[in-house]
Amino acid sequence: MIRVGIYGYGNLGRGVEHAVRRSEDCELKAVFTRRDPSSVKIATPGVPVYSADSAAEHKDEIDVLILCGGSANDLPAQTPAMARLFNVVDSFDTHARIPEHFANVDKAAKEGGRTAAISIGWDPGLFSLLRLLSNAVLPDGADYTFWGKGVSQGHSDAVRRIDGVKDARQYTIPVESALEAARSGSRPELSTRQKHTRECFVVAEEGADKARIENEIKTMPNYFADYDTTVHFISQEELDRDHKGIPHGGFVIRTGEVGDGTNKAVMEFSLKLDSNPEFTSSVLLAYARAVYRLNSEGSTGCKTIFDIPAAYLINKSAEDLRAHML
Repeated sequence: MIRVGIYGYGNLGRGVEHAVRRSEDCELKAVFTRRDPSSVKIATPGVPVYSADSAAEHKDEIDVLILCGGSANDLPAQTPAMARLFNVVDSFDTHARIPEHFANVDKAAKEGGRTAAISIGWDPGLFSLLRLLSNAVLPDGADYTFWGKGVSQGHSDAVRRIDGVKDARQYTIPVESALEAARSGSRPELSTRQKHTRECFVVAEEGADKARIENEIKTMPNYFADYDTTVHFISQEELDRDHKGIPHGGFVIRTGEVGDGTNKAVMEFSLKLDSNPEFTSSVLLAYARAVYRLNSEGSTGCKTIFDIPAAYLINKSAEDLRAHML
């Protein structure tokens, strides 16, 4: 059994717990939280909840620690710190900062003799892998990635971190005309702003400067500055009533030419998710299994989804895979 720890018990952490409960080869050993551990009730009987500050005391009890914090402020510090002590997996999703995050985690993991996988999820993650695969198959072509319509956990978290914001949900919405143009095979040149819009529903604290909050959202680099963004200020009751779920999804499309260029090909992969965090959690657990296997073989340092063999993700033998999935 692979002994799994969860670091952070929000939507993503709860999703990881349920993914572990569905897995035959993994068991949950501990949950670490920044809240008062006595206030956190988890779904798995008999599993202890510890303070996040005490994680180092339990490093020999856990095979892989899955980090469930946010990319804006948590993971840049948490992942390198934990990678010195544990094999880890995170879902860091600030695309522009992935090279920097990789370097920091790689150094820490190698110093600790541990294995880390970063930016694991569906984008970055599964969509990244599909972009690589489609580029390999169609080297003469064009890539298009569309997200949504859905709630972005990372973007919602970034909005909630703004001073004066009590709660928030952010929706990423594909522009339908751009999506159809990408599928056409005509290779349109589409800017970031042409492909998506963003819509934020924000609960402001009493007396907060809403104009300042709206400006901070719309000018936030790496998150909103490059998009047409609409901000709605609503009550907590409206948010709880109308924006309770966390759906998401998206499309990876590559169009290109084959043969002598006469014929076109379109490769498309899509996801439609009722729960973004629960699906992401399932991806994280699959890669936690792979990280455990890599470390058992003596591989250390940081990995991305490009570096990890697909066969390491699943609890099946090579013989079984050849017989039933090849």
